[in-house]
Amino acid sequence: MVKPLLAASDPELATLPLEVLRARALALKARRNAYIIVHNYQRGEVQDIADVTGDSLALAQAAIRADADVVVFCGVDFMAETAYILNPDKMILLPEINAGCPMAGMLNADQLRAKKAEYPEAAVVAYVNSSAEVKAESTICCTSINAVQVVRSLPHRQVIFVPDRNLGAYVQSQVPEKQLILWEGFCPTHQRFKEEDIIRTQAEHPDAEFIAHPECRPEVLAHADQITSTSGMLTAVTRSPAKRFIIGTEEGMLYKLRKDHPDREFILPTPRLICPTMKMTKLASVVHALEQLEYQITVPDAIAARAKEALDRMLALTGEPAMAAIAGY
Repeated sequence: MVKPLLAASDPELATLPLEVLRARALALKARRNAYIIVHNYQRGEVQDIADVTGDSLALAQAAIRADADVVVFCGVDFMAETAYILNPDKMILLPEINAGCPMAGMLNADQLRAKKAEYPEAAVVAYVNSSAEVKAESTICCTSINAVQVVRSLPHRQVIFVPDRNLGAYVQSQVPEKQLILWEGFCPTHQRFKEEDIIRTQAEHPDAEFIAHPECRPEVLAHADQITSTSGMLTAVTRSPAKRFIIGTEEGMLYKLRKDHPDREFILPTPRLICPTMKMTKLASVVHALEQLEYQITVPDAIAARAKEALDRMLALTGEPAMAAIAGY
């Protein structure tokens, strides 16, 4: 039993200085034999205590190699579910139980079953930004970096692509030989980024390279120099000779880019690129999670087994080992 360092209900927790919270989180991490996994969109204060940062599926796989009893997943709910599906022997904690993904919430298993009944010959490709129940109803999963490869690999002419219409539209543009049936889901954060924002920003910074996430609107992607996932952005910046970049994704990504490349300039094209649920998790949330072992995320065995099949098909196709740079978000 870990001796409490601070009662989770103590109002002092939310008001402590960041350096104190950081020390408490790291002390609890050692006592719990915990591994802290943090998505690129999280607050900088949380990224700073991470054992690993990255994209959602790569992080879920990172937990496989973690020599830990407890995995604290600082992200949103579908990510913690995926971590559990791939790591059922570990305790998976989501520090903020209300940190959900609005896009994942735009499709449930019943809706997908109904769509499958409309197109009985179609394969179902589920973006990892989906619930475990949706993954369980799917043929195969994909991420933002391998979606084109996944769809192209299927023998089916028709593909139901869920839940992101923007990523699906991008895939359709790359794989015209397939008919993609798109679910009308979207990421509200990326959807708030409009073409007028990038036109204005590029006019203000004509020498900047524009790297966009494929969850952006198609008319925004039309202006991009590169379209890639968050992990792909890290690689793109490293390889590019440019000194200035416009980053078309959630603003948390700029924290890591600026930290890794202090000699480069990174520009957010609109202040609307902030995900409220990604920002729910704070250092105090991590302390609470490790103190109280809250909130434990599990998936029913039958759903987890079927969802894992869809994930495993993707991993077999891409040939990625557990710590590979797979882009999930």
